Amino acid sequence: MKRSTLALAAALCLLPLSAMAHKQWLVPSSTVVAGTDAWVTVDAAVSNQLYYPDHVPMALTNIAITAPDGSKQAPQNPATGKYRSVFDVQLSQDGTYRIANTGGGVMARWDTKESLAAAKAPKDGKPQPGGMGGPGGARGGFLRNATPEDLATKIPKDALNVQITESIGRVETFVTHGATSAVAPIGRGLELAPVTHPNDLFAGEEATFKLLVDGQPAAGLEIEIVRGGTRYRNAQDEIKLTTAADGSFKVTWPEAGMYWLEASITDAKTSVPQAKQRRLMYVATLEVLPQ
Repeated sequence: MKRSTLALAAALCLLPLSAMAHKQWLVPSSTVVAGTDAWVTVDAAVSNQLYYPDHVPMALTNIAITAPDGSKQAPQNPATGKYRSVFDVQLSQDGTYRIANTGGGVMARWDTKESLAAAKAPKDGKPQPGGMGGPGGARGGFLRNATPEDLATKIPKDALNVQITESIGRVETFVTHGATSAVAPIGRGLELAPVTHPNDLFAGEEATFKLLVDGQPAAGLEIEIVRGGTRYRNAQDEIKLTTAADGSFKVTWPEAGMYWLEASITDAKTSVPQAKQRRLMYVATLEVLPQ
């Protein structure tokens, strides 16, 4: 696998979904499993169509598997191909597993005198828009997955229009072995706090969830829900909702299938002093069963 492709996949995991057409996802082979020696295989990709791997694989460096008792375990048999990654999870405990790909970091962008001048240079007799690598062809600087130390040493002293952004992303799914168990909030970033259990969803029934930011209700947040199989229909048929004052929202599932849920938000609650804004992104894959 080329390093550049994996780097792209890792970078995509830090972007709010509203900023790109591609969709990130984790899809387990089953969301409800019974019996002894239980396993699931999880596909992980960034694609144009749900849930059809057609763009780049998801990097597996930040996979976090939380067992029902809160302990952590590593993915087994990980592999990355051209369009998707895959790994196995052994379900040795009864209860609900939280399987996630977490991303976070700091990004910086800036202009230089040269990039601004080149961007504004006439082309076909017309000035070109400039800055941050605009259409004029000029490019300033860009720093991805940076540390606070990088910000001090790798951004030129004469950089102009410096923009520093902290990003926290979470892409996840839920799998239950035997009886369901509670899904405890993490308390950091944007996350789903189930009221209706995520492995107890049925077509035609209403489910209730909450979205939290750093453990607090996320009010007025827009949510998009799309049923998988978009490759085989002309419309996305997305469901758009907004959270209430307590961060809650309700959805009645129109039919059975795998559903992609996404939300994102930007605020100023950064943990990096140099960053002026923080971008939070959340994605979940939920399976809705027939009645």
